[in-house]
Amino acid sequence: MPNYRRYRVPGGTCFFTVVTYRRRRFLTTDLGRKCLREAIETVRKDRPFEMPAVIPLPEHLHAIWKFPPGDADYPTRWRRIKEEFTQSWLAAGGTEAPLTASRRKRKERGIWQRRYWEHLLEEDDDYERHFDYTHYNAVKHQEANCPKDWPHSMFLRWVGHGVYDPDWGCAHRGPLDFSDLDETAMEYHLDDED
Repeated sequence: MPNYRRYRVPGGTCFFTVVTYRRRRFLTTDLGRKCLREAIETVRKDRPFEMPAVIPLPEHLHAIWKFPPGDADYPTRWRRIKEEFTQSWLAAGGTEAPLTASRRKRKERGIWQRRYWEHLLEEDDDYERHFDYTHYNAVKHQEANCPKDWPHSMFLRWVGHGVYDPDWGCAHRGPLDFSDLDETAMEYHLDDED
């Protein structure tokens, strides 16, 4: 089994990709959005962090988190968000994928992939590229023609703050190039070991 090492910098800023189990498409349903929002809010009360960008798509999400000084414990935060989401989702009638023997043995549910991908954002340019990538993601995955058309992101908030032009990233202007970023990892195609 691979030995995954997490690089943590107290007070740092990270980009995350989190994927549903077997890429089931439920995060942008009314129930999925409600459960995700409540799970994040619940965890942020106990373990604060800033979230300047988040975009759920049907089967994965990207987020940028900034941690308080002296704190870099994102594994606990993600574990708790996944747990809170799963409890609320199942209690409200949401379904899960069939469980494998491995998942049953580990007492896991069929909601989330076991792992997630994180990237420490150490430079302003790296932050800006991942910030843009997050807001462009619905266009990249052909869920929307423009970032402003995807109702499940923070893009319009940043338009209101003058960070983006309302027509930034629209498909009719041509695709944006993020080839300088590690897209394989950012889209996180690692499947669970079952």
